[in-house]
Amino acid sequence: MTDEMLSNTKSERVRRIASLARKKERQAHGRFLVEGPQAVRELLVHRPELTETVYATLGAETWQVEIARLASDAGVRLERATTEVISAMSETVNPQGVVAVARTWAEPTEGALAEARLVAILHEIRDPGNAGTVLRAADAAGADAVIFAGESIDPFHPKVVRSTTGSLFHIPVLVMSTLEEAVEAARASDLSVLAADVRGSDVLEARAEGALDGPIAWVFGNEARGLSEADRVLADRSVRLPIYGAAESLNLATAASVLLYETAFAQRSR
Repeated sequence: MTDEMLSNTKSERVRRIASLARKKERQAHGRFLVEGPQAVRELLVHRPELTETVYATLGAETWQVEIARLASDAGVRLERATTEVISAMSETVNPQGVVAVARTWAEPTEGALAEARLVAILHEIRDPGNAGTVLRAADAAGADAVIFAGESIDPFHPKVVRSTTGSLFHIPVLVMSTLEEAVEAARASDLSVLAADVRGSDVLEARAEGALDGPIAWVFGNEARGLSEADRVLADRSVRLPIYGAAESLNLATAASVLLYETAFAQRSR
């Protein structure tokens, strides 16, 4: 930890860190921003080797002591900064006094899904909140990996990172150029591929038939368009969640969370 307090919001370092809100800059520098005590804590606990620097205000909050200890244990540099500097670095309005700069990484595709039993494939998912929430739900449901396929949002987008509340650092996250590539990788690891689609069979019917018992890769499509016919035929089966009330539909993150948990329940009740 350095004794100097960073206070210049217009310094080159602050501007460079703030620029990581843009995908082009993240790709150019191989770095991304982690904001808030919870996310920074999970980064330091689960992926300390990726952490470059932590910037935090000086205060009496409980997380201050824990973050300082975790950074020290991991051999990560902790620098103190004013609230204004943390805000200038951050993409969010309220970064809660701490941000970290971490190195991006790429999971090796080959063998990444070996022995996997539950995988989420996000195809053309554009909303960062949805993407982060699905990743968090996949983590909670015990999934083995999440794949961002096609033109899905960058998993290192600041809003995706925040929405995962640390799950980004718990579970393998892969990026594949096409849905076909993701489906091929799933099948190579002996996973059945199910498409979440309103035109599919009822999930309760699928579960009763044992379709959720084995290793499954779920494909979730774009928030507005869903999956095209060409996308759906790549799957072994299409499955839908029934609507029992008057709601027109469920949003992507909610539907994905339910289907991932239904699969986790089925797999654990065999």
